[in-house]
Amino acid sequence: MNNECFEAARKEMVAIQLAGRGVKDKKVLVAFRKVPREFFLPEGLMRLAYQDRPISIGQGQTISQPYIVALMTELLGVEAGDKVLEIGTGSGYQSAILLSLGVELFTVERHLSLVEKARESVSRLGYDLRVKVSDGTLGWGEFSPYDKIIITAASPAVPESIKKQVKTGGRIVAPLGPRDNQQLTVIDKLGKNEFKSRVVCGCVFVPLIGKEGWDG
Repeated sequence: MNNECFEAARKEMVAIQLAGRGVKDKKVLVAFRKVPREFFLPEGLMRLAYQDRPISIGQGQTISQPYIVALMTELLGVEAGDKVLEIGTGSGYQSAILLSLGVELFTVERHLSLVEKARESVSRLGYDLRVKVSDGTLGWGEFSPYDKIIITAASPAVPESIKKQVKTGGRIVAPLGPRDNQQLTVIDKLGKNEFKSRVVCGCVFVPLIGKEGWDG
């Protein structure tokens, strides 16, 4: 596929898979029209970039279905200038979407090979990726507190370390539940130890491996 074909597929994806399913935030829709998903896939799979499904990127990880990435982004409710922590850099696609929305992003990934590819892909869009190779369940305490935290792998519950790193009045979006199926959940921090949660929909993510998540 050439650039024109990818661009046409991207516009169709936004119209049908995102807006057509209820994603309403105009800033989010603009970001998805702007960021080329094909940049974040292995070369042999680029033709699949705008299909309505997750795609393997190696190391047992996937780039999530476009709709789920958009839904999580919309639920996170970021504003330009927000300090955001992303747990699970993966391909870097979610990172690029957030960066295009003007946030100050910090992202954590446990696989060095994915970090290297993600940094390269994000740099093609003119962004520097501030990323740490580490156990994502422990967050990135050095730069906390964060306005928003997004967890892009499945955890049995929000890790306690991550709860401590979101500011009061901030928000966490995460897939929570059993290892084989989860519920996409929005958690708002109302006070130091006070949280309010709401479930949005069912989902399936790869497991969040680490000290405060699942065992490898």
